[in-house]
Amino acid sequence: MATWRIDPDHSVAAFNVVHMMIAHVRGQFNRLNGSVLFDPADRSTLALAVTIDAASLYTGIAQRDQHLCSPDFFDVATYPVISFHSTGFKASGDGGRLAGNLTIHGVTKPITLDIKLSGPVLSPEAMGGETTIGITATASINREEFNMAWNVAHG
Repeated sequence: MATWRIDPDHSVAAFNVVHMMIAHVRGQFNRLNGSVLFDPADRSTLALAVTIDAASLYTGIAQRDQHLCSPDFFDVATYPVISFHSTGFKASGDGGRLAGNLTIHGVTKPITLDIKLSGPVLSPEAMGGETTIGITATASINREEFNMAWNVAHG
């Protein structure tokens, strides 16, 4: 079992939401860190702990980013960190399902992430020569379950 550091230069927490029930808005949190416990010889050992700087939210529209960081949504002044801590992994093929607790806006809920694992691979000597792995994790959540229920009626 080894502890792997999440590389903040090559990692983001991305999201996709439906805006006004007609358009997809994509964004990401650009600052995150954490660690992965993992034994490549036994993929069932995967465990993950990650913290995300909520103020690092970026959608490409400054006014929207400010609104999402406001008390109407993430309220980053009060809740500066989003976190996930795994509680169990069920390996399957090149990935599996990772259960854990997600905390957003001061509310912690259990979720399950669909995981795809890549690697391990040895990076070129010019890039440090380290052994690396890749993890892609996806899930769907309802923001209202995390007390982010701001909504405006459209007529």
